[in-house]
Amino acid sequence: MTDIQKLETEFRQYIKKIEDYGQALAVLAWDSRTGAPKKGIVQRSEVIGTLSSEVFALSTSEQMGSYLAELREKTVYNQLSEITRKSVDECYKSYQRNVKIPKEEYKEYVMLQSQSESLWEEAKDKADFELFRPNLEKLVEFKKRFVGYWGYEKHPYNTLLDDYEPGVFVDTIDKVFGELRDQLIPLVKGVMESSHQPKTDFLFKKFPRANQEALSLDILKEIGYDFDAGRLDETVHPFAIGINPNDVRVTTKYNEDDFRVALFGTIHEGGHALYEQNIAQELIGTPLADGTSMGIHESQSLFWEKFVGKNYGFWERNYDVLKKHSSGQFDDVSLEDFYFAVNQAKQSLIRIESDELTYCLHIILRYELEKALMEDKITVAELPQIWNDKMEEYLGVRPSHDGEGVLQDVHWSFGAFGYFPSYALGYIYSAQIKEAMVKDLPNFDELVRKGDYAPIREWLTSKVHQHGKMKQPAEIIKDITGGGIDSKPLVNYLTEKYRRLYQF
Repeated sequence: MTDIQKLETEFRQYIKKIEDYGQALAVLAWDSRTGAPKKGIVQRSEVIGTLSSEVFALSTSEQMGSYLAELREKTVYNQLSEITRKSVDECYKSYQRNVKIPKEEYKEYVMLQSQSESLWEEAKDKADFELFRPNLEKLVEFKKRFVGYWGYEKHPYNTLLDDYEPGVFVDTIDKVFGELRDQLIPLVKGVMESSHQPKTDFLFKKFPRANQEALSLDILKEIGYDFDAGRLDETVHPFAIGINPNDVRVTTKYNEDDFRVALFGTIHEGGHALYEQNIAQELIGTPLADGTSMGIHESQSLFWEKFVGKNYGFWERNYDVLKKHSSGQFDDVSLEDFYFAVNQAKQSLIRIESDELTYCLHIILRYELEKALMEDKITVAELPQIWNDKMEEYLGVRPSHDGEGVLQDVHWSFGAFGYFPSYALGYIYSAQIKEAMVKDLPNFDELVRKGDYAPIREWLTSKVHQHGKMKQPAEIIKDITGGGIDSKPLVNYLTEKYRRLYQF
């Protein structure tokens, strides 16, 4: 073994140790959100804080600095395997950022995150923003301080975006989101004013939780989720968590008065999980065994939720499956009436329950608020009022309390500022990916109608999943489409579909 090979082996063992801690933290995070007892939250927060501090210390240690200095030396770097080179790049980026944050400050921040999530749940339940406000103010101040440590180019929000969507900046998002908002608002207005509206009363009849769970399990199996490498659980705010590609867990939320919340939420999280389950096995134990960005991740969940789960052929195949699990509520409902109903577009207060036409407007609102917070143009105390005003302007509805308004999302409770744009970017990416996919798979609709998802999964694995973080998001989109971020495929899809459904 040469000196370089020895150095490479030692580095790979060192980063595997960090990844092992990360997997333990992921299990703790999953457990915290799926039924850990309330009395255990304080101690759990301390354990998470301790382990996170250890990860932080390992990733910013003198030893890590020494490894990176040696491995980034040009003659050494060029002799490393591609996986090691990309791992060095990833670790260097993380090192450069984290080494600037005082260790005790980071531990304090992690403990605040952990405590804030359970406090947010209570505040949301009580619709009491003031209960959560002090913690949110601290989280915002931490983020501003961190941006100060890290530095930024052109806009402080760019540094936060880099955590979730590397290579995408405020000027691009402002342009793309501006175009999208200006196209969507009149389209939503046209739908609302159309005289041709779906009947939806049958959607809201009692659908027992146990039956919904059985339906969710059937649909996850249908799309190819591997239950030998995952499981389905219930939670307040649905999520998928990839502990490693062989252990990717999905959660959902059951609403007995609206089965769509669980069904489409499960398909959405299943799309996230299919991404993580199909990351190349050789990347396990490196920081590359993860989605390349939250936007690309969302493109996968939204692809399955919207372009598969809302596809007419999907329901030609699965309508009888739905009827089998329900309590007879669809027995006298035609497939056409059912399809129109589940594709209903309407002004809604809750993002995760919004339809595909209005969804991006929810995201654009949150992006504008986060950006304004980081620019010091608004304060945390002003959020509820501004939130409600923007909801009225963009969607024509106004929350009656903060539980259905500013408190509805979990993200701010763990400091995930910069995350929300990924949702709309993911939807834009998913439409671009679908447009490119049908050139290779012109029988896409027929594959969905038959439930033959293997060619679709294989295409996505080849172009997206297997690469993990080996490719940047811009590389993936360019390789698939030949260009960059483009909202036109999404606007075209939504315009064609909703003008057809609502006959205007």
